[in-house]
Amino acid sequence: MGREAAVSKGMNWITVGTIAAFHVGALAALFFFSWQRLLVAAIIYVLAINVGIGMCYHRLLTHRGYHVPKWVEYAMAVCATLALEGGPIFWVSTHRVHHQLSDQEGDPHTPREGAWWAHTGWILFGEALHAQTEVLARYSPDLHRDRFHIWLSKYHWLPLTTSGALLFGLGWAFGGPWSGIGFLLWGVMLRVTLGLHATWLVNSATHLWGSRRFETRDDSRNSWWVALLTGGEGWHNNHHAHPVSARHGLRWYEVDPNFYGIWILSKLGLAKKIQIAKYDRENPKPAGM
Repeated sequence: MGREAAVSKGMNWITVGTIAAFHVGALAALFFFSWQRLLVAAIIYVLAINVGIGMCYHRLLTHRGYHVPKWVEYAMAVCATLALEGGPIFWVSTHRVHHQLSDQEGDPHTPREGAWWAHTGWILFGEALHAQTEVLARYSPDLHRDRFHIWLSKYHWLPLTTSGALLFGLGWAFGGPWSGIGFLLWGVMLRVTLGLHATWLVNSATHLWGSRRFETRDDSRNSWWVALLTGGEGWHNNHHAHPVSARHGLRWYEVDPNFYGIWILSKLGLAKKIQIAKYDRENPKPAGM
């Protein structure tokens, strides 16, 4: 992974075309506004970005910051595929490499290779590895031993496609074809596009701007506005200092909705062995859980 390796393989035109189509659809959605469509998009956004990407792909599957029953893990992973960020094996493998080589050669999306590269460019070049679970097994052997995660990684596009068909069908049934198109554009195209950029900001903005509480070996920073967009993922310097911690906001004012979701799961008896970093204000350093 890394810019040199990816660019040497050329641009991935399937990925480029897909991302471009979603951006065009996002712009078209602005001409189909309704409060109902906005509400539907917001609900699915929370399921995809907060429950799926933040709580599941990131804090659960990548770092194992807490444990849940398998059926909960699988349901959350399906939610994550609604974000158009690939299946669990690809996402987890990429993020583990990022932590291993953060802001060094081989990091898939370091801003040291350019802000645009860290934000979007890294996903547009090279070979798509979404379905190549054997290749990625070295980075996520735990997921590669799970048949469901292998299946979901190969067919990660299926839940999103199904949700689009359902939104279009229900919109048509209750308001005609234009209503169906409106719900499809808001619930899929615009919602996915906003979610992609929110996630990509963690790769780019939180390695460029913000405060550094901990002296980590990378350029990670805490960004309150990225945290607002992603449910707490913007407290990135905290996270790089304590990657296993399920809680990223370490102070009372560092709002961390994704951790609040994990807390709710714990109160329901569904989340256990939750790892929470201890923060010594007088001696902040990347150690201690």
